[in-house]
Amino acid sequence: MASHQLPPESVVDMLKDNGFDKVKLFDADESILEALSGTGIEVMLAVPNYMLEQMSLDSGGAADLWVEANLTAYAYPGGVNIRYVAVGNEPFLKTYNDTYLKNTLPALRNIQEAINRAGFGAEIKATVPFNADIYYSPESNPVPSSGDFRPEIRDLTIQIIQYLHLNDAPFVVNIYPFLSLYSNPYFPIDFAFFEAGPTKNNHPIRDGQNLYTNVFDANLDTLVWSLTKAGYPDMKILIGEVGWPTDGDKHADIEKAKRFNQGLVQHVLGNEGTPARKGPIDIYLFSLIDEDSKSIDPGSFERHWGIFEFDGKPKYELDLSGREENKGLVAVQGVRYMVRRWCVLRPRGKDDDVDDRELGRNVDYACSLSDCTALGYGSSCNHLSAKGNASYAFNMYYQSKNQNEWDCDFEGLGVITEEDPSDNKCRFPVMIGYGNRVVLLHRKGV
Repeated sequence: MASHQLPPESVVDMLKDNGFDKVKLFDADESILEALSGTGIEVMLAVPNYMLEQMSLDSGGAADLWVEANLTAYAYPGGVNIRYVAVGNEPFLKTYNDTYLKNTLPALRNIQEAINRAGFGAEIKATVPFNADIYYSPESNPVPSSGDFRPEIRDLTIQIIQYLHLNDAPFVVNIYPFLSLYSNPYFPIDFAFFEAGPTKNNHPIRDGQNLYTNVFDANLDTLVWSLTKAGYPDMKILIGEVGWPTDGDKHADIEKAKRFNQGLVQHVLGNEGTPARKGPIDIYLFSLIDEDSKSIDPGSFERHWGIFEFDGKPKYELDLSGREENKGLVAVQGVRYMVRRWCVLRPRGKDDDVDDRELGRNVDYACSLSDCTALGYGSSCNHLSAKGNASYAFNMYYQSKNQNEWDCDFEGLGVITEEDPSDNKCRFPVMIGYGNRVVLLHRKGV
């Protein structure tokens, strides 16, 4: 969900360069599927939430059409290695207020039956990615072994689990330790990470014979116990999303994201599992690339989950081998940018003050139509002055609008410059170029 997207072929090359052999998509996009064709990369496709009602209809015709267009057209030998179809995304999330409850199971059945009719039933499994808020531990006994599914959705959740188990499909759950820290100011910060052993700052949890030194293991085992109480102790589990954002909140920064994701990778590759579920853990790191058009209703950090910047540059060193080889990440190659120029607040003389209301109105306008989340409290550009804030907002709007000269006017307050206004903490981006907006050579006056 980005205003300027990298070419799918370039991103797929980057996936291969970094050794990623599985990818989860949140929709079925023709250009992305074509780029993945022939690569062998295992793919989880998705049916978006807004399509669940249509897919749940008794006739099943919509599901057949979706499978024909997005599986049959690509899942031939030598084509796209599609392994799973995610039916919806966190459809039981509390904030959806039961919107998708009645449609999820019928849609799941219809999609899987359509997959079966198309001849892919043995290879491609439909599942439902859930948010971790579908299970809980009571406040009176907040340990994993007391976990269970939320009472109001328990019966429906178990029906879905029964169907998944019957079809040999995994239970997919999204776990976000960052959100524990974000939503609770008293949450012990070290408990969000993976430093070995109990410390004075991570407040480990004792649950019978099991000791929990990080919230990821505790959360995952709460699910394990919930599945066990539902009668499915050996249900296969996939972590559909887990990661840490790098901006948009006081706890979202490069240092913590690297600390979490590197610890997570080493923890997973150790194949020790959790106290209640020994063995390998399958995870999808969330996410690959930042998304400047994503909704920020849950928080400004939503646009900054990527381990790569919007232009495919790694944000930090991340050793995916887990062996401390310091290989780092490989950037997207051959990225083309627009001209190196920025829109900033026009310099003013001592006696040429800017009306605060006029400036504020223009900053609000720029930010309403572009991504200013880096200006928020605790974020990477929060240290800028009021004039710096205006320059950042103006530039984000100007870049999002493809550097049109008239998009740096702001009632005469903006001016285009070729001097980079970035500092060592706050980056003023130049946007990715595409189509006729790409400028390979630029000289002043040309």
